[in-house]
Amino acid sequence: MIRRVALAAITLASLAFMNAPASAHQVAVGTLECRSPGGVSLILALKDYSCRFFTDWGQAFDYRARSTSLGLQAGITRNEVLIWRVWAPTARIDPGVLRGNYAGASAGAAIVVGLGANVLVGGSHQTISLQPVSVEAKTGVNFAIAGTALSLH
Repeated sequence: MIRRVALAAITLASLAFMNAPASAHQVAVGTLECRSPGGVSLILALKDYSCRFFTDWGQAFDYRARSTSLGLQAGITRNEVLIWRVWAPTARIDPGVLRGNYAGASAGAAIVVGLGANVLVGGSHQTISLQPVSVEAKTGVNFAIAGTALSLH
């Protein structure tokens, strides 16, 4: 169920966001998908994610991530999925190129099943960009509007 909700949200978001590069000199190189078992949030939330970067040419690279958010939020979530489009200055990239720190804002809500969005910028020496808006799907009871930092390694 959560995967279907995520795929539906991604399809809708892709119409608006997937074709717009982060800057005029970047090309789309793949998709980053991060999954978390979820957690508890009350003003502060710390979550660990297992991530996989799927290149547009068929390779996949694994990453770990930690998200820290602070703001107006409360709830318990499970089975979170975050998906970003990834942009680079060239189509030729190294496996660890997404490593780095990203910062921005998050918003979302869930009552049994929910959706959210994360606006994050940053990355490896400012050369790689996660599409500024991600799509998020989750289960649980949650409400959040928060500042967010994501460390990808």
